Amino acid sequence: MLTLARTALAGVLGAVVLAVSACGGSTDAGDTGTKAPSVDTKALFRQELHDKLPKAIQDKGELVFAGDPHPPYRVVAKDGTVTGFDPDIQEALGAVLGVKTRIEVIAGLPAALTGMKAGRFDAFNGPVKDTPAREKDFDNVVYMTSRTAYLFKQDSDVKEAADLCGKTVAYVSGSIVEGQLKGLSTWCGTSKKPAVQGQPLADTNATILSVRSGRADALGATQAGVLDIQNAAKGQYKYVLQQDEQGAGVDQLALLAPKAGGLGPVLLEAFTVLFESGQYDKIMKAYGLTDVAVDAPAMNVAAKP
Repeated sequence: MLTLARTALAGVLGAVVLAVSACGGSTDAGDTGTKAPSVDTKALFRQELHDKLPKAIQDKGELVFAGDPHPPYRVVAKDGTVTGFDPDIQEALGAVLGVKTRIEVIAGLPAALTGMKAGRFDAFNGPVKDTPAREKDFDNVVYMTSRTAYLFKQDSDVKEAADLCGKTVAYVSGSIVEGQLKGLSTWCGTSKKPAVQGQPLADTNATILSVRSGRADALGATQAGVLDIQNAAKGQYKYVLQQDEQGAGVDQLALLAPKAGGLGPVLLEAFTVLFESGQYDKIMKAYGLTDVAVDAPAMNVAAKP
């Protein structure tokens, strides 16, 4: 069973320039401004884990990850360059396994799931919630946690999550926020308040644009993502956290890999190497994500009693 080292999100991430392109679905920022810790490829490499990789991945010498724009995890520049937490954690995993890593930019979670099933991608970092439903088709390697936060304009009348009852909240379709928002809406009903109106959209950039344009009153995301947006647009936004009594809680966030390929257990072992070597902690610290770190990686914990 997963042991959580930290259960609350806190701290401020380094600012990311988040100039959103309305038509391209990417950010203008070429990098996150975060200097990732160096990767000692020779020290991390484990031949026995390379030998456990599916033969197709060994033959091509590369792990291909799906990835939509989702700062600070993935910042996609107009030229398609991807920077952020995901490329750095993936590079470290690749070093352990002795393969290169690459991100293919996609439109959102549904594209990632269908693409993995079709064999176009080997894995998806998410971060997505480990659920029993997802465990039917994918191995869920849990490597961090999250709480849900709601971001809104500075001049909004929202003071706490309860004030979102009856308002429109944008979120990335299929993300962990979807379930949390249902919990908040249920709480609104039991409190005799109007339900929250959810607005599912393709990616994080689309949710930001919806709030900016006034189509949504707020957007829901991980607190790490919300802090990133707030820091990039200083003085424009505020946010609140959803409380446990409002249907919130700590979500276990996972990397997904199709069960059929047998890659998941190998990635779990590779993550274990990153934890034991200290590389995981170095990367989490570099991105200000230590409060969502876990003591050890785990796999498919949602369906366990």
